[in-house]
Amino acid sequence: MAYQSFEELEVWKRSCLLAVSIYETLRDCRDFGIRDQMQRAAISIPSNIAEGCERGGKDFARFLRIAQGSAAELRTQVYISKRIGIIDEQQVIVLVNELKTLAKMLTGLRRSLNTEN
Repeated sequence: MAYQSFEELEVWKRSCLLAVSIYETLRDCRDFGIRDQMQRAAISIPSNIAEGCERGGKDFARFLRIAQGSAAELRTQVYISKRIGIIDEQQVIVLVNELKTLAKMLTGLRRSLNTEN
């Protein structure tokens, strides 16, 4: 896998777009507790990808696992948000599909790191 920096990684780009989407989706949300948790989880995904990439080595794989955990956390919060009426079914479908895709991309990136070593 040839890349110069985390900014070149498609999974990082897509996770940044997801974080922006979460902020936009929750812009008018008055439930500050869940809004804050979801925004933090969303930001955690690209942040951990970036930090791990910059650290390199075994740290990169560890930070990718953390990013994947944040994606699962956010997916759970999306389901809960739908049940309590914060986001609608269409938003859930879009967000969950993207989160599942990101999780697969993170797994693939982690595996590619293992094969390089």
